[in-house]
This record gives sequence, C-alpha cells and structure tokens, in this order.
Amino acid sequence: MMFPIFDPLYFIILAPALLLMMWAQWRIRSAYSQGMEVPTGMSGARAAREILDAAGLHQVGIEQVGGTLSDHYDPRDKVLRLSSEVYSGNTAASVGIAAHEAGHALQDAENYGPLVVRNLAVPAAQFGPWWFMAFLVLGMVFYSMSHFLWWLAVGGYAAIFAFQLINLPVEFDASNRAKRLLYEMGIVDAYGSQAVAGVLNAAAWTYVAATLQSLLIVIYYIIRLGLLGGRDD
Repeated sequence: MMFPIFDPLYFIILAPALLLMMWAQWRIRSAYSQGMEVPTGMSGARAAREILDAAGLHQVGIEQVGGTLSDHYDPRDKVLRLSSEVYSGNTAASVGIAAHEAGHALQDAENYGPLVVRNLAVPAAQFGPWWFMAFLVLGMVFYSMSHFLWWLAVGGYAAIFAFQLINLPVEFDASNRAKRLLYEMGIVDAYGSQAVAGVLNAAAWTYVAATLQSLLIVIYYIIRLGLLGGRDD
C-alpha cells in the first residue's frame, strides 16, 4: 500500500517545514502585535491610497472586508481588499500590510515579470490538490496501473510547489516596495519603518515555510514510490 495511515517517514521528512511554519506563525503574531502598538499619522487605507495615487493608479479601488489578515489585491477587479484593522488602523502594522498590497497593484500596472508568470501558474495551485486526489484514487481503483497513476498524483503536488516557488519573488518584491515607499513618502519615520519591516519580514517567512512544506511533501512521495519500485504491496 502506497500511503499508510501512519508513516513515521512522513513526519521525519516534513519536520523541518513544520517547525519552520510554527516559528513563522509565532513570529508574525508577535511582529503584528508589536506593529499595532506603533502609531502612524494615517490609516492603512489612506497610506495605500497615497501610494496608488503617487503611481497614477487612481482607478484602483480600496475596499474594507471582514476577517483578520484577509488582505489581498484582486487583479481582476483592480481593487485592494483590506481587513478592518488594516483599513482603519493608524499603526505601522496597518500601513505596512496595506502598502504591501498596494505593491501588488504597482506590479500589476507594470506587468512585473514574476507576477505575470505567477498569474499564469494560478491554475496549478487551484487544481493541483484535485489532480493529486484524483490520481491517488484512480491508482487505488486500477491497481494494475497504480504505480504509474500515483506518479501522476505526485505531479499535482509538484505543481503546487512550483506555484509557491514562483510566488516568492512576487511577495518579496511587494514587501520591499512597501518598506521603501512608506519611508520615502514620509508615511512612517525611522522607528515606524523598523516596525513595518518586522511585520513584512515575518510574513515572508510564512511563504518560505509553505514552499518548503510543499517541496518536502513531493520528496516524501517520490521516496515512497521509489521504495515501492515495481512491487504490488
């Protein structure tokens, strides 16, 4: 059987990614809490508007949405959607996150190369899990072809890893733009700039951890298939 209910090898291989994710989650909660204590002269929504207008992107809208850290830029509707704390908060954390999302809007307007590639790879992230499960089940149903079908299943996870790897430079660039513009435009001072960097750098580690986790999952299944070889057990 290819996928035992409990496989110590799975947890051994994924341990680095799981530990890194736990640390990254702790770090972002800590940095976010600290950043919310550093006041700024304007709200996250206002800071994003200033950045967008300075780049001539007056047509990009800004909307308030529910949830915590649910902030994102929608390239289809050309709108920044900011959580309530980020939208109205006058803190370093709020303007930092809002400016990061504004950075994605700037990338979109410039046809920033890695963003274009990432957008093309979105189907890989959307359908990768379905691909994996579909061929996993087919491998169990058509046992004579199971080894081949399970290799195809691994391809689904490989697609997820590829998307996350492509996404890293996009996120790093948006954060770098945010840190630079907030300071250059006088939205934050030197102390506030440090708090912004703390929040955005912590968030970057969550992307790194997720990418590492996907890679290690692919490696795990490759090892399992390699150990199986041509056997039927």
